[in-house]
Amino acid sequence: MARKVFDNILGTIGDTPLVKLNRIVREIPTTVYAKVETFNPGHSIKDRMALRMIEEAERSGALAPGGTIIEGTSGNTGMGLAIAAIVKGYGCIFTTTDKQSKEKVDALRAFGAEVIVCPTDVDPEDPRSYYSVSSRLVKETPNSWKANQYDNLSNAQAHYETTGPEIWEQTEGRVDHLVVGVGTGGTICGTGRYLKEKKPSVKVWGIDTYGSVFKKYKETGIFDKEEIYPYVTEGIGEDFLPQNVDFSVIDHFEKVTDRDAAIFTREIVRQEGIWVGNSAGSAIAGMLQLKDRFKKGETVVVIFHDHGTRYVGKMFNPDWMRMMGYDDPPGPTARDLVRNKEVADVVGVEVSDTVGTAVQVMSRHGFSQIAVTQDKRVVGSLDETHAYAALVRDPKLRGQPVKSIMQKAFRFVDIDTPVQLLAPMITPEHPAVLVRDFKAGTTYILTGYDVLKAI
Repeated sequence: MARKVFDNILGTIGDTPLVKLNRIVREIPTTVYAKVETFNPGHSIKDRMALRMIEEAERSGALAPGGTIIEGTSGNTGMGLAIAAIVKGYGCIFTTTDKQSKEKVDALRAFGAEVIVCPTDVDPEDPRSYYSVSSRLVKETPNSWKANQYDNLSNAQAHYETTGPEIWEQTEGRVDHLVVGVGTGGTICGTGRYLKEKKPSVKVWGIDTYGSVFKKYKETGIFDKEEIYPYVTEGIGEDFLPQNVDFSVIDHFEKVTDRDAAIFTREIVRQEGIWVGNSAGSAIAGMLQLKDRFKKGETVVVIFHDHGTRYVGKMFNPDWMRMMGYDDPPGPTARDLVRNKEVADVVGVEVSDTVGTAVQVMSRHGFSQIAVTQDKRVVGSLDETHAYAALVRDPKLRGQPVKSIMQKAFRFVDIDTPVQLLAPMITPEHPAVLVRDFKAGTTYILTGYDVLKAI
């Protein structure tokens, strides 16, 4: 047996195992294998493309010796870049969002990177977004290079040259379906393109999340901002179209709720003994939704992107699961509360509407609070008590944009959230929640009064 001895840690990237899944996929009539990317040194598939992007930048001269690597990352790409940077002698500055797990941020800092945490619920073009901040830092930092994993085609090429060939060899060419959570698009499109070239009948299934634009764009060609709203699932979905997403490679997108993604992330560990992260939970939930598309005798490969250690404070924390409404205690759910609601699809006002208009809308509908939107995307809220107090202090505010006094956006929760878990989410600071029936595409607003009637 050959000894695996490497000059440095970068030599251990790739060549990850394919592991047969058993209990969690028992409803699926096919053989299912997981490509377990946690065996990479950074415990994620992103090590592959991080190294490829750096090497390509070195060859082109875009990244000079002693330079600084800058990137917007949900954590895993940053880890891959940081590992390579240590070996190659570069500095790292990463921007990320405040929805990412604390474990990811701490891990990046452990590898010597500077990490700047930016707000999640802003447009990509907003100067506060992690995309925009990373672009600004490149201009301000001498001898720096932005990896730009979303539009840098070395991302997809890395998977075309490594992940795809590995799966083809490991299945001896018997792969029929590839299931992958889609974020930057590099993994699914690079791998899928290779497999389809080898075997055109291979079906490539992209797993998307509610709040992301991918599925509707694939099916209609329309970039619909109404599809965009905050979501919890990490690592998949986007509110823009990365260049690495080649929609011609992906046969179908399947959306998965945050709740199902979290539950199945935990179930993979409990049923298969494989400790993986949030996008793996999404992929399994999506695969189960697609089970009727698979036939007996076929082979399915699903990508498990990263390691569960990065979600210890989230999906693997019972308190967090209860707080998010993802546990399943007995009793009524939000679905029961909204069943008799007269108004579906949230009534709100735009940020540019006046405070007076917002008060009129609340009065007309008998609402004690409303959502504030921008291009039909929920970005804030307004409570009648807050509005009243503001107008008493300064009556001239009635003619000012509602943005000037708006409060934090209401939280989105899944329609199957138990009322028992919903009640603690509604507080004086957060007087309402938005209940989303993701599969029906409708949204309701629930207040403390609604919950009180139920309990």
